[in-house]
Amino acid sequence: MFDNTQHGTVRFENVVKKYGQVTALKGLNLEIEQGKLVTLLGPSGCGKTTTLRLIAGLEAASSGTIFIGGQDVTYLTATYRKVSMVFQSYALFPHMTVAENVAYGLRVNSMNKKEAAEKAAEGLALVGLSGFGERLPSELSGGQQQRVAVARAIVLEPEVLLLDEPLSNLDAKLRRHVREEIRQIQQRLGLTAVYVTHDQEEAMAVSDEIIVMKDAEIAQQGTPADLYEAPNSKFIADFIGDANVVDCEVVGGADGSASVMLAGTQLNVPSLLPKTSAASLVMRPQNIRLTAPGTAKGIKGTVTYAAYLGNQIQYTVATDVGDIFIVDNEMNAAFQVGNDTNLVPDESKLVLLSD
Repeated sequence: MFDNTQHGTVRFENVVKKYGQVTALKGLNLEIEQGKLVTLLGPSGCGKTTTLRLIAGLEAASSGTIFIGGQDVTYLTATYRKVSMVFQSYALFPHMTVAENVAYGLRVNSMNKKEAAEKAAEGLALVGLSGFGERLPSELSGGQQQRVAVARAIVLEPEVLLLDEPLSNLDAKLRRHVREEIRQIQQRLGLTAVYVTHDQEEAMAVSDEIIVMKDAEIAQQGTPADLYEAPNSKFIADFIGDANVVDCEVVGGADGSASVMLAGTQLNVPSLLPKTSAASLVMRPQNIRLTAPGTAKGIKGTVTYAAYLGNQIQYTVATDVGDIFIVDNEMNAAFQVGNDTNLVPDESKLVLLSD
């Protein structure tokens, strides 16, 4: 049986990583709690893969301290850290059977052949591949190969499981299936897991928390709901899910709300920002309703794009504050390109950001 009592908290204290004159991480401070799956998310070059490699011991910090399970591992190489990594490329040995691939790390660590085979069988059972042990990797689908890679990692009973873009080689439907399996395994074993991806939907689907990185530092950390519903910047609002971010003017308000003017329409928005200031308003596409002109308080616009997708209609509407993207999930009335319309935002779900 696998030991689920490992103390896998990861902590960075003022960790800096430089490559020559290039700073890949700027004094990073973070904590990943034991038993949580935390995703590092962000655009290319933001520092997420560097952070993962520092946890793994594949890179050395230029300064600062790294702890795993309360132990200072800053100067320990990968060999001496209780971490396992699942790679984007699977990295399976083609000449070995599936069982031999899963047992490989155990044998390298001097476990006897019989015990290693038993552990490998347990690992394959955990990922739903009992009975596949004698096959070669080439006889498996991409999704099955990725599950073998996960089994190979977890049989080592790591304190921290690291996953580096683990699903990027799979098609969209298979990605959804395998990410669900990875999440279930992580929760069942109580593993601390750090997951790197550039796919925001994938991050939101699997994570207890997401760390969004930008320009070698943390832009915001929180649950998927925190980041989606309460972004702390235009960057986060635009990066996590679709969002319309438009300039507006705060003209007053009280008791945790603000009155803003947007294209001549006054809206009441939940906010603690100072009154009478320039600001930005975040409107999620599904929180805007289209009505016929003059039927409700709203923003005037003209439909420039309409796409019927079966379960929703997507629109782009030209307004005085720019093009607004709208997703109509109710599909009560279809507007055509060229139709004048009225945009009615759900004021309770608008987010106001200071410029």
